[in-house]
Amino acid sequence: MKAVVWSRDHCPYCVSAKKLLEIKGIEYEERNISSGQWTREQLLEAVPNARTVPQIFLDDQLIGGYDRLQEHFKNNE
Repeated sequence: MKAVVWSRDHCPYCVSAKKLLEIKGIEYEERNISSGQWTREQLLEAVPNARTVPQIFLDDQLIGGYDRLQEHFKNNE
């Protein structure tokens, strides 16, 4: 399983999402829109209705934010 986490600096939910993925042993690519090569516009191309971060994809499927990620793991264990 591979994950993509759209994030920004100083976002506690982003930190929690990345930590949860690490605990689950899932490699992830972080796309930080605050610092780095990724932009808010690119995030909106990937998730047109995104209003918050993180926005998390697992195996190219949009999961949503941190709460949805927790729910996904709870429902699939």
